[in-house]
Formats: sequence, structure tokens, C-alpha cells
Amino acid sequence: MAEFLSEKAAAKSHSPDEAPPNVDPATAAAYWKKTSGLMWLMLAIWFVAGFLIHLFAPSLNKIHVFGFPLGFYMAAQGSLIVFVVQLFWFARRQNQIDEEFGVAED
Repeated sequence: MAEFLSEKAAAKSHSPDEAPPNVDPATAAAYWKKTSGLMWLMLAIWFVAGFLIHLFAPSLNKIHVFGFPLGFYMAAQGSLIVFVVQLFWFARRQNQIDEEFGVAED
């Protein structure tokens, strides 16, 4: 048990800017670049669907979707649909990145 705890402590002893001892720093940097790029893309989509679309609601109301003004539709349902699709797409894409770098979970 003591060996397990000391291995666990050793694995956590590196700083956040450094790769763990058994990971190539170039691979860790490439992994973080892809992961952080995905994160920023998700935040941008969230910002557009959550805020920007609603700022233009009055001008979007001239367009009708299923009989409802587009501004109303985006506020009531469209943004929620975007968020749910975004969630599943993010999970799938992150799993692909994890598999590419050999850190996928079972």
C-alpha cells in the first residue's frame, strides 16, 4: 500500500507546466494544443448561441421558422438544441483526441 501511495505522490509531484515523467513533452504540448483549441471553439459556439444570437433577435424576427419568428425560436429552443448538440460533439471529439494520444479511458 505504501508503494502505491508513493507512486501516486510521485506522479503528482510535477508542476502543471511540465509533462509527467513518463510522457514526452512534445506529445504533451501537442495534446494540450488540441484540447485547448477544442475548448476555445466550444466557448465561442456557446457565446454565439447564448448571447450574440439574442442580441440580434429583433432583426431575426423578420425570418420565420415553423411559423415562429427566428429570434423567438432561437431564444426558446434553438440555443438549447445547439447546446445539446455541442455537448455530444465535444465529448466525441475529445474522445478522438484522447485516443489519438493514447490516453483514452475505457
